[in-house]
Amino acid sequence: MSSRPFDAARGRRGLLFIVSAPSGTGKTTLVERLVQVVPNLKMSRSYTSRPARAGEQNGVDYNFISRERFDAMVRDGAFLEWASVFGHCYGTAAADTDALLAAGHDVVLVIDVQGARQVRSRGIETVGIFVLPPSAATLEQRLRGRSKDSEDQIRRRLEVACGEVDEFSQYEYLVVNDDLEPAVGRMAAIVQAERARVKVMRRHAEEIIETFKAPPPGARTSGKA
Repeated sequence: MSSRPFDAARGRRGLLFIVSAPSGTGKTTLVERLVQVVPNLKMSRSYTSRPARAGEQNGVDYNFISRERFDAMVRDGAFLEWASVFGHCYGTAAADTDALLAAGHDVVLVIDVQGARQVRSRGIETVGIFVLPPSAATLEQRLRGRSKDSEDQIRRRLEVACGEVDEFSQYEYLVVNDDLEPAVGRMAAIVQAERARVKVMRRHAEEIIETFKAPPPGARTSGKA
């Protein structure tokens, strides 16, 4: 895929994509790969009150903050959405997201179904992508394979997943993460399709149409002297 800057819809406000999936489906890995292959697509980094896991970096994987600071941000209305998930809080900073969109970047929020409902309830225009694992058995296998959770935590995640998968119809697109690169390709196609919509491309299209209203360079008026 081309790495040249995306400028076909220059001057427009960015598009806001939401990617949701049950825990363990691989949504974060998918989106991290997606922003590598799609120009001008940014991943919004969530804030969380949970401790960083081994290998995680502050500002790269999440913005890790104390529960006290998180609660203060909630009181100040700083979050576009936030939720308590498996005992820890996660939230998307409204100012961070708006700054990226205002600069013309398309932004992906990797959030759960609770957060997605909050964003939609604000009347914000979004493009939702729901990611499913190939099966419940595959999800359980992935949860066990990553060796991050206790048996009780795995059981709880699977219970929550049973409710989350019913939310897929609230999203515009569905991607099954059966294999990383093909799934990333399908998500990239969704982004490109949304960028090509008339309402997104209107300004650029009008600029092109204006060129048809002037005589072509070198054109001469025909007629007898």
